[in-house]
Parts: sequence; structure tokens; C-alpha cells
Amino acid sequence: MINGVEFKELITYPDHRGYFRELLRNSDHTAKEGIGQISHSLVHAGVVKAWHAHKNQTQWNYVVSGTIYVALHDLRETSSTFGETMTFLSGSNQKSSIYKFPNGVAHGYKCVEGPMNIIYFTSGEYDLSDEIRIKHDDINIGFDWINPFEII
Repeated sequence: MINGVEFKELITYPDHRGYFRELLRNSDHTAKEGIGQISHSLVHAGVVKAWHAHKNQTQWNYVVSGTIYVALHDLRETSSTFGETMTFLSGSNQKSSIYKFPNGVAHGYKCVEGPMNIIYFTSGEYDLSDEIRIKHDDINIGFDWINPFEII
């Protein structure tokens, strides 16, 4: 587990019409940084989006449909988990949850069941100067996006 990464298990309220699921509240402990922007992305099966981090912002992700294989990598030199990578599945046929990662933690995912819809919340508004972009095959991280399940 990477220091500062959090999961919030979501409660689903089903009935004959479908279901209701609450994602985040301003009063949630996991949302203490505040929400500056909410975005939606559609990703097709097999697509890899990696690596991306923020200098200042916190991010929360919720997979609405489809499944992604997520990898998080700690870039923070002062963190007790610096250099560590954690992986997990998120989305369909997984526990309904939202996951949060702090600034300085690189995020990437591979869509393993698509199309996948993801909603992500950031603690600030889009700011290109806050972006940290790292190539998906960066040798310093050393993560295999072609066969990611072989390194769980």
C-alpha cells in the first residue's frame, strides 16, 4: 500500500428501478482536500494511459463501467513508500469503490474490459503546470503494461 492512497467502499441502494450509489460528499474524510473539477473519460479495451501525476492536486477515481488494471507509483522522495508500485483492479465485477491518490503519486491504468467509463475528481482545476507526465515504459518505474498481470 502506498502512503496516502485511500479506498472508499461505496454503498449501493438497489430497487426494482435500478440503483443509487453516492460517490463523494464534501464532508467525507477522503474529500478533505476539496473538489475543484469533475471530469469523465471513455476508454476502449486494451488502451493504456500511463503515467500521470500532479505536483499539487489530489485525485479520486470512480470506474462507472468496464474494468481497469490500475498501477500507482510513489514519486515522492520524502515518502516512506517512495519508489513503490501498487496494483489493483477497479470497475465492473469488483467491489464498488472510489480510490484516491495524493499529489506526487503517478497513476496509470490499462482498460481490460471496455469500453470503460471513468469519472475523476481533482482537488483543483485543470492546470498544465501541475501536470507530471512520464512515458508508460519509463525504466525508472519498470512496469510492464503489455503483460501487467504477470507482476502482481
